[in-house]
Amino acid sequence: MSRKQILLAIILLVLVTVSCVTGLEIPVTTELKTGETITESIDIPVPNSAAPTMVTLSFGAGTLHILPSPGNSLISGTATYNVEDFKPEITMSDTSVDIKQGNLQLDSVPTINEKIKNEWSLAFSNHPVDLTVKAGAYEGDYELGGLAITNLYIADGAASVDLSFTMPNQVTMNSFRYETGASDITLNNLSNANFQTMIFQGGGGNYDLDFSGTLQQKASIFIETGLSRVVITVPKGVPAEARFEGALTQVKAKGDWQQSGEVYSQSGQGPTLTFIIETSAGTVTLQNP
Repeated sequence: MSRKQILLAIILLVLVTVSCVTGLEIPVTTELKTGETITESIDIPVPNSAAPTMVTLSFGAGTLHILPSPGNSLISGTATYNVEDFKPEITMSDTSVDIKQGNLQLDSVPTINEKIKNEWSLAFSNHPVDLTVKAGAYEGDYELGGLAITNLYIADGAASVDLSFTMPNQVTMNSFRYETGASDITLNNLSNANFQTMIFQGGGGNYDLDFSGTLQQKASIFIETGLSRVVITVPKGVPAEARFEGALTQVKAKGDWQQSGEVYSQSGQGPTLTFIIETSAGTVTLQNP
């Protein structure tokens, strides 16, 4: 069974549980009619305004790739699909761009298998953007290094996501917010995101948050999860402090991390990372690379 099928099975289990509690009748499967595989080009020009463009991506099931582009377009790339209602719809104005996954209306849980294709590959220029990604049960592969993101908001369901900033964000990011469900989320080189505030909210899942990179300013990180495994990686020499709230099951401190009462910290030079962590159960590991 593929990772995508596993994620959708989790969603089905949740919906069935809700139906048992509320008495709501939910059809178990919907067979999506597949057709010819179509690869559609996406090319959105850079707006005339120098102000950040509000970009919203609404994506359901499938695979989403985001990467930087040296080209002249604000967003370029392709959408490949073989279900007619997965055809992306694009709405543009002088200040915003909305790309959404067609007008498919589901009244039941879809049956997704290897025959169904839905994949976006989108390349962003370094024009300033305020980026929002709203997704369902999907696989995400994001390389955001070298872009100019002023705010970043990602909300998804049962997902498998690998996100990285291999190069510094070219502007100060006011806020980075990530909300997810029962997912496997890996966020790498987060210090390169150059954010002032980060909020991560998760349900029950595996969450790896790596704060490698070049930290240009002090930053506050708020983490709230359910029954989960959270790994926080901070390079040696970066000052950091972590405070915990909630019924935490276990904290593991490795490397240069030291405990003093209810506070965990590591010493260093330069801007400080401050963590406030609340989890109802599970484990949190503080470590160095």
